[in-house]
Amino acid sequence: MRKPAVAGSFYPASGAKLRQFIEDCFRHNLGPGSLPRASVAAERKIMGLVSPHAGYVYSGPVAAHGFFRVAESQKPQTVVIIGPNHRGLGADVAVGGTDQWDTPLGTVELDGGVVEAITSSSKWVQRDDMAHSMEHSIEVQVPFLQYVFGSGFRIVPVVMMRQDLMVSEELGRALAAALKGKEALVIASSDFSHYEPQQTAASRDRLALGAILDLDPARLETVVKTNQISMCGPGPVMAMLTACQELGAKKGRLLKYATSGDITGDYSQVVGYASVEITD
Repeated sequence: MRKPAVAGSFYPASGAKLRQFIEDCFRHNLGPGSLPRASVAAERKIMGLVSPHAGYVYSGPVAAHGFFRVAESQKPQTVVIIGPNHRGLGADVAVGGTDQWDTPLGTVELDGGVVEAITSSSKWVQRDDMAHSMEHSIEVQVPFLQYVFGSGFRIVPVVMMRQDLMVSEELGRALAAALKGKEALVIASSDFSHYEPQQTAASRDRLALGAILDLDPARLETVVKTNQISMCGPGPVMAMLTACQELGAKKGRLLKYATSGDITGDYSQVVGYASVEITD
């Protein structure tokens, strides 16, 4: 079992306090404004999300927008969560190998079939628990999923140290093949500009978001490089866009953009956060 690495720092370590904190994110003035309600007869299908991964106090309200929408859509059997490797540990592209992930809200099973499929078909993806041992980008998404879905879903955690277009697209194609015929959701965990003045961050992030909303991974790579955007997860986003397009995605929609300055009031050095949904 993979134990939490950032419980007590990025989010509360107590289950009751964590649930309350998530609800506060939904009700926050930068959040959706109310708690999500699951739809019993949902017809709308969200195929992919871009979701931020800072401490909940900073990015939780923005992240809540994506999970609010997901709660109203068809419940996935499998949720793939792709994040950047901040720690520099392990393989270039690493999928978790443990059977369960633990959070203060309980445990979630891994989808072993999808894990096996992508490690077999991709030359880049390796099973590697070391890469996940201290990484927060995937971990912080799981309690939100547990809050909106309860149980009955499985995850496929993937962290990327190598994030170029070639590797990202190969991962995306491998995921699409493994997820075909499944009710699935692919989450790309990424923050946007880091430690820039508010106006600079917002301007640069609009360029990246434009490429994402056009479902254009190649343009995203070019925009990030050309404009030196300090987005930490372009690879996960490019992989998610590739997978979703292979599975029939047609549209992107920005749900919320804000910065850490909108929380702290300090706009001199901010981090950008966005929630984006990808639909068919």
